[in-house]
Amino acid sequence: MHTSTEHALRLLRLMHLVSPSLPVGGFTYSQGIEWAVENGWIRDADDLEAWMADQVGSSLPYLDLPLLLRMQTATLERDRAMMSDWVDSLLAARETAELRREESDRGRALADLIIAWGLEDALAWKPQLARSQTAGFAFAAASWRIEPRDAATGYTWSWLENLVLAGIKLVPLGQTRGQQTLARLATLIPSAVDAALAVTDDEIGASTPALAIASSAHETQYTRLFRS
Repeated sequence: MHTSTEHALRLLRLMHLVSPSLPVGGFTYSQGIEWAVENGWIRDADDLEAWMADQVGSSLPYLDLPLLLRMQTATLERDRAMMSDWVDSLLAARETAELRREESDRGRALADLIIAWGLEDALAWKPQLARSQTAGFAFAAASWRIEPRDAATGYTWSWLENLVLAGIKLVPLGQTRGQQTLARLATLIPSAVDAALAVTDDEIGASTPALAIASSAHETQYTRLFRS
């Protein structure tokens, strides 16, 4: 296959993997935004942008993205024990029951989809992939030979888009204002990925107290549209 065609196919595979239409339930989660809106922490587009920018700058580059990259390496090396270890690390870092449940629920859905796609050894890897949607994303990206930087960029975009769309519904925001917010936040992604690529094993870890409080409180919120 010609190099330009290979590149185009990898790009299309990445677009498929980050599509909001992927049947893994991403649109059903707000990761604490619902409670933050209910209690006045997020009142408008500026508040939502600040909430998301804080996580893009302080959490994703030191936890989610470094682990995604290591899970991709584990896939390429066909090392399921390594994958399990990194999944354990990610789940341990999820600070609430809701966030852990989201990781595993979406993991099971994505694992089933990966098997349906017919990716090599997907069924054998299901015990690891079904525990974490990040692991499933990494497995698919590695199987499709998507470059780690591109995979991390796509993963961050997908996460950001899902949560901004949740914010559009919850604040609420107009579609245009929401898309303006998303466009500004997208400019933070390249530097977040650069930071993640430089993180060593010993440096992996992050804490987001506001997210943990909002997610914990959301578990008992009286009325809810979102699962987290």
